[in-house]
Amino acid sequence: MKTIFTFSRVASLVAALCLAITALPGLVRAQALPAAEAKAASKPAVKKKAASASRVELKSQAKNMAAGIEAADDALTPEELLVAERVQVGRLPCELGATVTLTADAKTPGYFEIQGKNFKYRMFPVPTTTGTVRLEDRKAGAVWLQMGNKSMLMNQKLGTRLADECMSPAQQLVAESLKLNPAVSVLDVPRPEVLVRASAEAATTTPPMPILLPAAK
Repeated sequence: MKTIFTFSRVASLVAALCLAITALPGLVRAQALPAAEAKAASKPAVKKKAASASRVELKSQAKNMAAGIEAADDALTPEELLVAERVQVGRLPCELGATVTLTADAKTPGYFEIQGKNFKYRMFPVPTTTGTVRLEDRKAGAVWLQMGNKSMLMNQKLGTRLADECMSPAQQLVAESLKLNPAVSVLDVPRPEVLVRASAEAATTTPPMPILLPAAK
């Protein structure tokens, strides 16, 4: 009976061992599958990270190129820089109690910011044939004209004058001088042909001078 029991027990152990051996490959595959899936899942993340870094680099390069193009567009000619040197900056009082603040752009030489009530423009110098200092903001259509005795701000797109009779201290001195010594108008100066005609008429209408003869002895 003991022999039979032992044989039966051995048979059971052999059967269990065979079952374990049969199930072993599946168990190995089951244990290996999560590791393989985890490894496979980690690979796209690396590619995604690389792709993301590439996009950032491209955006940075595009940004630098745009900044370079903008800097080239903002560069002024020597003639324009000479005009910029004549611009009078500061807080300028204008007519009707208005004020305009004109400041130089510290980052871009030759450019200026003009600011007042309900407006602000970034302007650059434009050479003129009359000697008048002219600044423009072509996108907004704004024009600043600086003359000897006053300055004015216009918006050509709107067809309005935003500020007039604006004066720096130097312009105020010129304006006072013109009040004391008004400039001669072109209309007040006679034309040369008028002066010649008037001189000829005066010569023909002047009576002859009497001839005095010596008295008889």
